[in-house]
Amino acid sequence: MQPFPAIKSRTVVLPQQNIDTDQIIPARFLKGTDKAGLGRGLFAGWRYDAQGLARSEFPLNAPDAYGAQVLVAGANFGCGSSREHAAWALLDYGFKAVISCSIADIFRNNALKNGLLPVEVDPEAHARLLASAGAKVVIDLETQTLTAEDHSRVSFPIDPFARHCLLSGIDELGFLLSQQDEIAAYEEARCAR
Repeated sequence: MQPFPAIKSRTVVLPQQNIDTDQIIPARFLKGTDKAGLGRGLFAGWRYDAQGLARSEFPLNAPDAYGAQVLVAGANFGCGSSREHAAWALLDYGFKAVISCSIADIFRNNALKNGLLPVEVDPEAHARLLASAGAKVVIDLETQTLTAEDHSRVSFPIDPFARHCLLSGIDELGFLLSQQDEIAAYEEARCAR
């Protein structure tokens, strides 16, 4: 993983509530364990018609959505099963953050462990973002703030350990490996006792 920088991006808005992990990445895309290529299946049931053609009315298919790194979604985003593939698909598509007023716990944990930032904001800020598709935002993990194009600024919570890992560009295993000297010293002292 790379250290998590501040994100400056346009938003793509999916106002639907209760977007579950099967809608994020349908089960037919879960055959492998490789993260690469899962972005093609992101929201496939909504993005494509029965013939596999892109639906022009779907927000991710809009020309101005290309390159956006921030998804603003309705309440209770990522509910459903605990498929890690949902976070992988969002990342492979190019998203670095998902904003909602509520994000399912299991999805939040999977996202954080894979370098995708789940940003929970208050309902008022959420409503403004939902109404501003394509607006530019700045998400600063260091200060835990989101600044919108209208210069409104809101704080968001994040688990301190997850924040440390994202800012350092390490996952849980990377953190443990960075503690090898301390672990060895503890084991030496323990054996000596």
